[in-house]
Amino acid sequence: MTMSAVTHVLIPFLLCIALANTHIFDEVLVDVTYDHYAEKKVDDLPAFLAMPFNCLINSGYILLGIYWILQRMSDRKDSSSAAAYTKDVFALMAVAYGPVQWVRLATLRRAPSVLDQWFTLPIFAWVLVWCNVIDKGWSSRYALMVESCSILSYGLALFHDRGFEVALGCHIACVVFKGVRAQMSHGDKESLRYLWLAVLSCAGFVVLKLLDHSLAEYWVFQNLTGHFWSKVCDILQFHYSFCFLTRLSENAQKRSS
Repeated sequence: MTMSAVTHVLIPFLLCIALANTHIFDEVLVDVTYDHYAEKKVDDLPAFLAMPFNCLINSGYILLGIYWILQRMSDRKDSSSAAAYTKDVFALMAVAYGPVQWVRLATLRRAPSVLDQWFTLPIFAWVLVWCNVIDKGWSSRYALMVESCSILSYGLALFHDRGFEVALGCHIACVVFKGVRAQMSHGDKESLRYLWLAVLSCAGFVVLKLLDHSLAEYWVFQNLTGHFWSKVCDILQFHYSFCFLTRLSENAQKRSS
């Protein structure tokens, strides 16, 4: 992992944190009560374990990110290669995202709640950047454009209560479209399997989160709730996206060789 990858993630991360702690997003619709979640708060536990399962699952993002940081691209051992760089940035995004969600549950403050939503967008957008690297190689201009548009798209939440959902839906649609195109150009049966698993995990993430309270009517989902399983799906979505994109990167490298 290069220091440039760390800097790449750290600068926008800190900028978003600074902006989220101003009054800019005071009117954005975010949930800042435990009533939003189906899992019951345990009063005897410290705040960082207030909802044990929904809190602890966030460590999965950190562990996943560390795992992928340690993985080497099989066809290119040079950690400064474009594919390795995009992988490291994506992995660092996962590492950074876990604590943000954890702090949100521990504090129920507005700023972490805004950041939880906001960081989701550039994470999805980075898949577009990685697909472009596979197709055309690294382009700083393209990466800057995609990330900037993604971060700025959270501004929709300032204009409508469902602005974030609209932005997220557009991100998901663009990622699926770009992923399918990359699969058609560079994929094989293994990458196709990873693509389907990533898409199914994404669907599970969305549906289970939306049905959190409805599912809690059934005993199976009263401790390990829909929101908890949505986070499991989100982590799997991350993982299979890594598998898919690294596979495509390896295929593209083999063909170019």
